[in-house]
This record gives sequence, structure tokens and C-alpha cells, in this order.
Amino acid sequence: MQKIRHTPVAPTRTQRLASGGEIDAHRHDDHQIAYASRGTIAVTTGAGSWVAPATRAIWIPAGTVHQHQAHGELDLHLVGLPATENPLGLSEPAVLAVSPLLRELIVAYTRDPEDDSPPHLRLRAVMLDRLKLSPEQPLHLPAPTDPLLRELHDILRADPSDSRSLDDLGRQIGAGARTLSRRLRDDLGLTYPQWRTQIRLHHSLILLADNTPVTAVAHRCGWSSPSTFIDVFRRTFGHTPGARPTA
Repeated sequence: MQKIRHTPVAPTRTQRLASGGEIDAHRHDDHQIAYASRGTIAVTTGAGSWVAPATRAIWIPAGTVHQHQAHGELDLHLVGLPATENPLGLSEPAVLAVSPLLRELIVAYTRDPEDDSPPHLRLRAVMLDRLKLSPEQPLHLPAPTDPLLRELHDILRADPSDSRSLDDLGRQIGAGARTLSRRLRDDLGLTYPQWRTQIRLHHSLILLADNTPVTAVAHRCGWSSPSTFIDVFRRTFGHTPGARPTA
């Protein structure tokens, strides 16, 4: 069994991770915000995975066992907050929208975490004020607990372009489509198309972080055409797959 590190104080810092780099499973007594100004960060907990490109940040509540993985060359900005300070009022991990202003505040604040000067403390206060205004994004890919759904999850994660019906996939794992649909509702609160779309969107973020062309991403994630993928991506993330935030 993997040992879980306990680091009481969640660090505030900036660090770089190579593509594929990881920070192993650990927990803090503090809350933490993980934001990648370059690349895409994935945070995994026992409840599932959260993936955030440079227009999103991930909120990690105090006590949550989590690990980080970099997709693409990553500039990772971590902000630790005492457990008594929860500007979002969230008790579960979440993906948050990051405006251009909040992006610059996080980058500036994590550049010199030891600075306790009045200007730096004012910068922190503004950052937390802006954080309160950040809407939560529906980018959580929940981890199923049901054994049949875990089998289905493994198939779809291994090949997001698999477009077989739930009937066909059910035959592979020995379950009917009606049973799988019911278990999806009970376990994850999702329909099969909703769940498959989330899996595909998460995988698309990883491919885009590795500079995979949009057309190839659409094909490898199972969309019928690049235009269909772009439309779904824009409606979910608020921008097209090829768009990049300004530095």
C-alpha cells in the first residue's frame, strides 16, 4: 500500500514539473489552491479526478488525500490557506474559473511566498476577494465505486474514442444496459452520455496540453468531427480548444 505523506502546512510556492511529472499522494491540515499558468494540472483523490488548464484552478480542502500530475510542461502555483480560512465555503474539491486578473494575482503572490510586507499582504487580500467571485466549474470526473462501473470506466479511459453503445459495452462486461444505466444514476448521478462526455473532455485537456492538434484530439476522443468537439469544448470551458490565456 502506498504511504500517504502528511504535510501539516500546505505550501505556497511556484514550481515547475516536466510533462508526466507527479507529486505523490499526500494531505495537509490546510486548504490549498493548485493553479497551472502553463500546462494542465490533474488532481486525483479517492472521489475522482479534476483536470484544470490555465483558465481554471483546483480547490483542495484541508485533509483531502490527493496527488498531482502534470500534462505538458507545467508551471504550478500552489496557495496554502489555513483551515479556518475558506473563502469559497467548499468542503469538497472543485474546479474554479480563473479570470485574467485572478491569474495575475495568483502568479504574483506565489512568486515570493516568504514576503510578509504590507503590499504583499494587500495583494493576498485582493486575491482572496477575487477568489470568492470565481464560479465553480462542472469538471469533476467522479470515480465509480460500483465494480461493474469500474470495469466500464477502465474501458472508456483506455480508449475515449470507443463509440459502442451501452448495450455492446455491457455485453463485454456481463451486464445489461438497463442495469448499468441504473447504477450510473445511483453511483454517480449521471447518464451514460453525460459520463462518457466528461471522460472525453478530461482526456482532451490532457492531449491539448501535449500540443496535440485539435483535429487529432477530436478523433482520438471519439467526436464525429472537429467542429462537434469544438462546440462541446466551448460550451463547457467558455473558449475554443486552440485558445490560450494571455500571459
